[in-house]
Amino acid sequence: MSTTAQLTYIIPPTDGSRPYTTLDDDHSSGKKLQNWAENIRDVEIEDARGNEHKYTLDTTGFQFHCHPAKHTRFLDDEEIKAEYYLECVELLKEHTGATKVFVFDHTVRRRHPGIIDCQQTRQPVTYVHVDRTPAFCVARVHKHFPPDEALELLRGRFQVINLWRPILHPAVDWPLAFCDYRSVNIDKDFLPSALVHSDHDGQNILLKYNPEHRWVYKNAMAPEDVVLIKIFDSISDGSVARMTPHTAFMDPKTPEGTPFRESIEVETLVFYKED
Repeated sequence: MSTTAQLTYIIPPTDGSRPYTTLDDDHSSGKKLQNWAENIRDVEIEDARGNEHKYTLDTTGFQFHCHPAKHTRFLDDEEIKAEYYLECVELLKEHTGATKVFVFDHTVRRRHPGIIDCQQTRQPVTYVHVDRTPAFCVARVHKHFPPDEALELLRGRFQVINLWRPILHPAVDWPLAFCDYRSVNIDKDFLPSALVHSDHDGQNILLKYNPEHRWVYKNAMAPEDVVLIKIFDSISDGSVARMTPHTAFMDPKTPEGTPFRESIEVETLVFYKED
């Protein structure tokens, strides 16, 4: 089973400048600010349901699991940090074999048509991207650990993995699609980009269209379903997937009256001891 939907890629700035996107509203126009143009393409997206075992972090860059959450409110940030973070650490250790996992952020998204994605009202991200650049991922380790410990941790294998799940009801409305890493050209398809917040600048990666890209989603992921999304891997010899481009998309098969998507993503630093 598959669906065909429109995905948004980047047309880089014509002046050669670095692309940027801001998460703050442009109150004069009511539009999100960006200096790049959209390249909207019709893409076939394969449904992974029933074949979840085919997709792993090291081969495709993403991995599906059924793992019901104990914390189910997802209304209070401090409760999420106190309760859900620990669940995520345990889940990642179980499914990756990691020896150390550190959660550094989370985002709850609740889709509201007509609302711009900004820091106060986070909406599904509707263009193809990777959440962080490699430089940003390494900088995160230095930010959260003392200098000596950070250097020691970075000597071994290190990953950034996001854990994403729907909340309250299945994610039929605006689900996530994932690009199989084996189908990307990391040297030609990827463009580092600035992600501008009101109080700081982040970094992510945007993608140029490539007809070789192979896209996958899992139809109607339920709250007990999770997907692990690799954002970075320190292994760079070509033996494993290094990152996973992904995007929310409007599935034309979505029934009328479907509840708007609600989800949570948790960002983690994942470490392995060297043998």
